[in-house]
Amino acid sequence: MSRIHPSAVIEEGAKIGADCVIGPFCLIGSDVVLGDRVELKSHVVVTGDTEIGEDTVVFSFAVLGEIPQDLKFKGERCKTVIGKRNRIREHVTVNAGTEGGGGVTKIGDDGLFMAGCHIAHDAQVGDRVIVVNSAAVAGHCVLEDDVIIGGLSGIHQWVRIGHGAIVGAVTMVTNDVIPYGLVQAPRGELDGLNLVGLKRRGVQRSDITALRAAFQMLAQGEGTFQERARRLGAESDSEYVQEIVEFITGESDRSFLTPGG
Repeated sequence: MSRIHPSAVIEEGAKIGADCVIGPFCLIGSDVVLGDRVELKSHVVVTGDTEIGEDTVVFSFAVLGEIPQDLKFKGERCKTVIGKRNRIREHVTVNAGTEGGGGVTKIGDDGLFMAGCHIAHDAQVGDRVIVVNSAAVAGHCVLEDDVIIGGLSGIHQWVRIGHGAIVGAVTMVTNDVIPYGLVQAPRGELDGLNLVGLKRRGVQRSDITALRAAFQMLAQGEGTFQERARRLGAESDSEYVQEIVEFITGESDRSFLTPGG
């Protein structure tokens, strides 16, 4: 049985799952769907066509599913989909999608979104992503699984951050980041690999060695960045290296951060 504080406002039509906890002064819009055991601490606003997956906890003053901060938005019906077991801390904002961007802002499962961070319209965020305090992810960005975005960082619109990459604090990222990359410095330099993250996930030493060799080839090999990546794909059988190759040779609206560039 759900527990709903008497001061909470739940508009007619909202769907509340089993055993939810809705704290004081929360506002739940008419098109909202809350999965089982979702907890809204207090003063949380969930509006628009928004779904929140089971066991997610949302802390005070977060605003989820509000209209995008996009001057092209004309009131079209768009969605916000948030997965299971996320932790969404105080003052986090997640905006709905736009018609021109696919119509859906999507967050996967098991993420941690720390106080004051922002996920803009049409962003696609994977599983186990961590966005640290006051970081901002702009519209249309893609954050693949296991990405970490450091505090006070900014991710430019349309940028892709590859699987397992980490962005250091106070960093502006304007170009795509390869999977397992380590980006730091005020203007976002690709400074190496996220070796700590790889080791914590139990990646085999042979694969880490292959990734290190791949990074050196991307940094110092002959030809363009794309040519080096295609050559890597032909020469390495490591699934981790192949993931980087597929990322680099895939479609993108941005150029890449390159080693030393």
